[in-house]
Amino acid sequence: MSSTPPAAPARQPRRILDASGHAPLSPVAREAFLEALDQGWADPRRLHAEGRRARMLLDGAREAMAAVIGVRTQDIDLAPSHTAALHGAVRQLARGRRRAGHDVVVGAVERAAVLHAADFVTATDGTRHTVAVDRHGRVDADAFTARLAAPGVALAALQHANGEVGTTQPLSQVHGAARTAGVPLLVDAGASLGHVAVGEHWDLLAADAGDWGGPAPLGVLATRPGVRRSPDGPQDEDRWFPGGVSVPAALAAAVALQSAVQGSPEADVRRRALVERVRARVAAEVPDTEVVGDPADRLPHVVTFSCLYVDGEALVGALDAQGFAVGSGSACTSSTLEPSHVLAAMGVLTQGNVRLALPQHVRDEDVEAFLDALPAAVRDVRAMLGVEDL
Repeated sequence: MSSTPPAAPARQPRRILDASGHAPLSPVAREAFLEALDQGWADPRRLHAEGRRARMLLDGAREAMAAVIGVRTQDIDLAPSHTAALHGAVRQLARGRRRAGHDVVVGAVERAAVLHAADFVTATDGTRHTVAVDRHGRVDADAFTARLAAPGVALAALQHANGEVGTTQPLSQVHGAARTAGVPLLVDAGASLGHVAVGEHWDLLAADAGDWGGPAPLGVLATRPGVRRSPDGPQDEDRWFPGGVSVPAALAAAVALQSAVQGSPEADVRRRALVERVRARVAAEVPDTEVVGDPADRLPHVVTFSCLYVDGEALVGALDAQGFAVGSGSACTSSTLEPSHVLAAMGVLTQGNVRLALPQHVRDEDVEAFLDALPAAVRDVRAMLGVEDL
């Protein structure tokens, strides 16, 4: 006598609410990537027809990115990753400016890649000067300006907006001060480009293709004419990022960026409304929780909050089991699940941290489902830790 095996449990639908640095590949990017696998597979440095076709596609990708950023095609370099772009920018600027000085000025909430690169170039000579931020994560522009005016500064780095809490930075004032002091300003737009206009207040601009729905890893570095960079590695045909990048990835990234920019006005309105809903409901429905970042001057898609008496790893796991992909810890070193240096610099609660970076086509119902599930998930994690009846 045969028996019918029990039905497998229904698979929990995935709700992607943290797309920071690795957003789902956009449909147009996927199509462009697959097409370029056939048309742009060859080495773009070769002189045969296939190599020339690959070079044409690569140059077209750089041209499209340059048009979005507002620079010349020759001002765009492609890097193996966003981290490589940031590391390369800091190292090459420091070497190119070594006659002017050896110090580096940074904001306290820069990505770990920038902070580590600054430490690297000042390890034997020079100092990394770190400028404090307020409780929203915004750098003290007057203190940054004063530090730029000091002698011996080789370069400065300030993000366009913080990818962990969403707060925008006072780039206009800082860049004006940098120009007056003759110090090049590196702006990290890794969380901004493809979501909001990044403006023109920068000398070098680094961006992350994975953040706007392009293939990851792939970094972009734009350099204004007149900025002095100097290679610091072995000689190579590509003096800035030896070895080149994948032509299909570059083309897909450019197509994804164009698509993201075209769709950003509508996505901006939708995601700002969703973030405001998250901020309001979390503050009202989850006890002992702090919603951080500037409530108005911020990226449209990023929101972070921290829950007292909650382990961040446990909360992320509980939400993941229900189908919600969210982030925790530092946005740039989240695999370590260490307390966020960004939140620590802001002087806000660092434990029980949850970060959302909503992709452009996030569904309203997924955000609502997350907000409905969150209070119980926090209560369950607190109960596991023996903290109840708050």
